[in-house]
Amino acid sequence: MRHARRIVVKVGSSLVTNEGRGLDEAAIGEWCVQLSALVKEGRELIMVSSGAVAEGMKRLGWSTRPKEINELQAAAAVGQMGLVQMYETKLRESGIGSAQVLLTHADLADRERYLNARSTLLTLLQLGVVPVINENDTVVNDEIKFGDNDTLGALVANLVEADALVILTDQKGLYTADPRSNPQAQFVFTARAGDPALEAMAGGAGSGIGKGGMITKILAAKRAAGSGASTVIAWGREPDALLRLAAGEPIGTCLLAQTAKSQARKRWMADHLQLRGAVLVDDGAVAKIVEEGKSLLPIGMTGVEGEFSRGDVIAVRDARGQEIARGLANYASSEARLICRRASAEFERLLGYAAEPEMIHRTNLVLTKG
Repeated sequence: MRHARRIVVKVGSSLVTNEGRGLDEAAIGEWCVQLSALVKEGRELIMVSSGAVAEGMKRLGWSTRPKEINELQAAAAVGQMGLVQMYETKLRESGIGSAQVLLTHADLADRERYLNARSTLLTLLQLGVVPVINENDTVVNDEIKFGDNDTLGALVANLVEADALVILTDQKGLYTADPRSNPQAQFVFTARAGDPALEAMAGGAGSGIGKGGMITKILAAKRAAGSGASTVIAWGREPDALLRLAAGEPIGTCLLAQTAKSQARKRWMADHLQLRGAVLVDDGAVAKIVEEGKSLLPIGMTGVEGEFSRGDVIAVRDARGQEIARGLANYASSEARLICRRASAEFERLLGYAAEPEMIHRTNLVLTKG
């Protein structure tokens, strides 16, 4: 954590709403002070916050979580108003801007929407803004729900290639068994994310306010590790938990990713079997990409092969047709053909809109030659 620059923090409903009694202004304020301090020291923070449904239940006078999807959606719509207002107010008081982002599974399953969400979040981080993310409970149904915000936190960590995922919960961390019923249970300080033994330790359901339990956190850590992010599970009411973790203090349970972030992304991209097409580039672009690690700009492109959409994985080939790299296309093939050999200043005239200046940004580009 001491070396983590981009961090996703997830907090659960029971913490955010003080066990369902309403938004915990003091707790949210403390987290926002810590988020602000970390942003001001040059880190990038994303907050994934549960609590909309629980706050909506409180505002509607419901004591138990409804099971009907339409009632859950209604509660989320009511509660989201107060939730985002609280974060906006507390972050602004700490001198940091905030942004609300609501996501569904479909946003991350579709490659174009995935890339759009990624671009938006990375832009917000560059601007020093803290995105506050929640599942878009108002429009999802049972088939496309993430199921819990632990999963959402892991998916967001994958989306932005975070260095770490911090899950703040109402427990100190992971034990080898339930300490409430087994006095022999041992605290797990460090383990390997994805270790099958962890799932056996984490059995049990969540609270009546939230949906998850320790098992969802273990599975979230496994998912986050797929993109190289390690996960910390810690008690959300630990004083200055985020600041102390960022300083390197061992708090909670740390589940370590076994694959480095860059290696995980490269392996996924290099092994992608469904290449939708390719772009041909000149020798100057090859040198920029291979030797300098730069993005691919359309001005260096000499041709486009195949039909692909924004967000598809495509190959980058040199003048001899040899693949040198592959990555996520920022433009569809029809648009790419229009902007070949063109400077970014001409994009709006050619396409009718101005978007990214790169055909493939360097963070979405991996070398495959050699």
